[in-house]
Amino acid sequence: MQIKVTAPAKIHTTIQLPSSKSISNRALIINALGNGTHHPENLSDCDDTRVMIRALNDDKETIDIMAAGTAMRFLTAYLSVTPGTRIITGTERMQQRPIQVLVNALRELGADIEYVANDGFPPLRITGRELRKDTISLPGNVSSQYISALLMIAPVLTNGLTIRLTGDIISRPYINLTLQLMNDFGVRAEWTDDHRLKVEPQAYHSTPFYVESDWSAASYWYQIVALSKEAEVTLPGLFKDSYQGDSQVAGIFRSLGVETIYKDKTVILKKNGKSVERLDYDFINQPDLAQTFVVTCALLNIPFRFSGLQSLKIKETDRMAALITEMKKLGYILHETDGSVLSWEGERCTTEEHPAIDTYEDHRMAMAFAPTCLALPEILINNPQVVSKSYPRYWEDLRQAGFIIKEV
Repeated sequence: MQIKVTAPAKIHTTIQLPSSKSISNRALIINALGNGTHHPENLSDCDDTRVMIRALNDDKETIDIMAAGTAMRFLTAYLSVTPGTRIITGTERMQQRPIQVLVNALRELGADIEYVANDGFPPLRITGRELRKDTISLPGNVSSQYISALLMIAPVLTNGLTIRLTGDIISRPYINLTLQLMNDFGVRAEWTDDHRLKVEPQAYHSTPFYVESDWSAASYWYQIVALSKEAEVTLPGLFKDSYQGDSQVAGIFRSLGVETIYKDKTVILKKNGKSVERLDYDFINQPDLAQTFVVTCALLNIPFRFSGLQSLKIKETDRMAALITEMKKLGYILHETDGSVLSWEGERCTTEEHPAIDTYEDHRMAMAFAPTCLALPEILINNPQVVSKSYPRYWEDLRQAGFIIKEV
């Protein structure tokens, strides 16, 4: 399937964003570990959350989480402490995404996990059991989802858990998000120093919980305002004092001419007309925003150097390679350095006449490139349905804002 996206002359709209899938999936796991009687409210209506709900409610022996990396990691830990034997699998791409670091950590704690096919990769056969070991050491530069998965099961372990992180710690805000949600459900979990996390054995409390809107999804509307000649977008359900690390999008986009007005758990985005001449930023704590800013800066003709991107290589696709390939179709030559840096110094090449963006089974490729039609006559997006992973209504919301979207 391929669609053509054409931009309106001006944008003035209110968009109800999807709920945060990061918060939704953590709240679901925590609620299940606590045998909660309250069901989290305003859950994300996306693939990642739907497969999580299904996995927690179904009694089937095999769990297919499709392309949901968050579900794969969180459920691997959850199933390790839950009675019964289950097999967890996913798409072909999911079966190529490494999980050995998490499996090794859980095995060290005493978990019973077997690789069904290839060592180091899903599918996994997991038999739940009591885990008694109470300390573990992990490199700080592994996916924060591995650390969050271990943290969430920590209170139900016989002796609790202390996690020591070595070296540089990436995506610390996502670890803090997990700690804050655990605290919301009655568990004390905290940093004891810059590299050590400690959770005593204790019980989660069943509590009413409301999920806020997704700041990652908001990033595409910031991008739309930045690339528009005239735009104002209202986004209800976003909290100024958000748990989400991607709420930093507001401060970064201020450098690109977008002002954020906070009003009663709502943000209003307006152009302020003031952009920097160059943007250098370390995305170590907000890697999911990288695609948005790569595309936006290039289209605004703002050179950039973005570091801290090493985790992009193990996402839904190798996002660094995908960005280099697809931006070249639009006439921009990006450079990768050391597997962690993407930069653009203004180098251009011939733009394809009718550029069609491949999405690589990656929702963020589709959503980050669709707004390029604001700077180009039009853009074609291949396999646009991938947005269902995190933002199922993305195309409908673009139409509501005045974009023309046609299947071609």
